[in-house]
Amino acid sequence: KKNAITEAELEKQKKYEFAYNPKISIIVPTYETPEMFLREMIESVQQQTYSNWELCIADGSVSDQVMQVIQAYAQADKRIIVKKLTKNKGIADNTNAAIAIASGEYIALLDHDDLLEENALYEIVSCLNKDRKTDVLYTDEDKVTTDLDEYFSPNFKPDFNLDMLRANNYICHFFVAKKALIESVGKFRAEYNGAQDYDLILRCTEQAERISHVAKILYHWR
Repeated sequence: KKNAITEAELEKQKKYEFAYNPKISIIVPTYETPEMFLREMIESVQQQTYSNWELCIADGSVSDQVMQVIQAYAQADKRIIVKKLTKNKGIADNTNAAIAIASGEYIALLDHDDLLEENALYEIVSCLNKDRKTDVLYTDEDKVTTDLDEYFSPNFKPDFNLDMLRANNYICHFFVAKKALIESVGKFRAEYNGAQDYDLILRCTEQAERISHVAKILYHWR
């Protein structure tokens, strides 16, 4: 709670105009996502104080319920783009399908049942305005119970630490990188399903010109 942003600050952020306003494509692969989780994820994106974003969802679900919910949001908000996959190809290929429909300069990774803090994108763009050469960013995170009643296990991360990253994926969520960088390293690889984020983060940080750590809890992992 000590790290929570105030309503007054949120309102101030909504009115703020950055010199540099990159579009951020938030990438979400969905698969049989429970409706409540899906709605809360989408609405956490819609509530962002920074408005130049798009939510790119690739749905590999067998049933139609997930698509019906997403399409209702997409009809009301043109920043939400959805692609129905002909079959579930696994987390890596499903995520690559979402990247393929993205038009933003930066890619941000969000899981289908997690949540962003309202100022998540604002803080990312604020960091980019301080240093335009930054091509990889990550934030602090915590966990949240299924019913959102309790936020716990805050992960206050260090600035970029290669030795620690080689030992475990401490970066994890919220990970943001230039789309061109993600494409140049080959995007996600299906042979690493289960550790696909770790594999991508290792390859992106290896090639990145500048890596920034936003030391605020901006991602809630359900």
